Amino acid sequence: MTGILGEQFVLDDGTVRIEVGSLAAVLREVRVRGVRITETVGAQALPSHGCGIVLSPWPNRVKDARWELDGTTQQLDVTDVARGSAIHGLLRNTPYTLRHRTDEVMSLGAVIHPQHGWPFLFETWVTYALEADGFSVTHGVRNRSDARAPWAVGAHPYFRVGEVPTDDLTLHVDAAVRLELDERLNPVAERDVAPGEFDLRGGRSLAGADLNVAYGKLANRDEPGEIARLDAPDGSSTQVWADPEFGWVQVFTPDDFPGADGVGRAVALEPMSAPPNALNSGTDLIWLEPGQVRELTWGARYLPAG
Repeated sequence: MTGILGEQFVLDDGTVRIEVGSLAAVLREVRVRGVRITETVGAQALPSHGCGIVLSPWPNRVKDARWELDGTTQQLDVTDVARGSAIHGLLRNTPYTLRHRTDEVMSLGAVIHPQHGWPFLFETWVTYALEADGFSVTHGVRNRSDARAPWAVGAHPYFRVGEVPTDDLTLHVDAAVRLELDERLNPVAERDVAPGEFDLRGGRSLAGADLNVAYGKLANRDEPGEIARLDAPDGSSTQVWADPEFGWVQVFTPDDFPGADGVGRAVALEPMSAPPNALNSGTDLIWLEPGQVRELTWGARYLPAG
């Protein structure tokens, strides 16, 4: 089947069902035992608010769409016109192709070609896999350039716990720092998370939440572990986990998300290997030598009540 999102792919083992579109390798929907744990992107609709897309070779934004490479200014195309930045990498409008698939795993690939502000050639892929109680996503890259190159990666999933409204959920993020932003959403300082509006360590109701915050220094970073969790009133949860290299998570709670029940609040929990504006700050960038390959994995699982 094809649509606005390109070719459609499904993995379904009777317990977990994943639907993916080839445009931006978009994660269209995930259900575990029939319970929806992500927001749904229709096959005939573009991903609203970046829902489900892959963010590579950088997540979030690059201030003024400019960065420095070996003393030379690189000018990217401005893709967030209102704020004058380059946002969410170079693959959000790119169709991926199927590399391989089995009954439980599918891998899609796309090439990042040299272009305005980006003088490198990258082979990239994203692999979706069914797990016992959820799914995993592995992001991979090979530097096909003849020069050392920076890379960061992220994803933009919006999560649910079944059909519970977002405002009825409680969000947990065990992070020690957050980024303070200017009026154009560019980071200006790293702040310790203190009790108050931005503290999600003990859980916070999403009722009326207005968050667009990058959190770092996540707990338990020595091995793959939880980076965020949504709890429903009945005790069920959706847990997001990631490899240690995913040291950041962006929490975004727009109140104008077009869901199945109309426009309302949704919650994006975005695993990121580097923070916003990393091409300028250098924070947590991965530098790849010519021919070098890297893979990073995150995932989510449904935890039923009791």
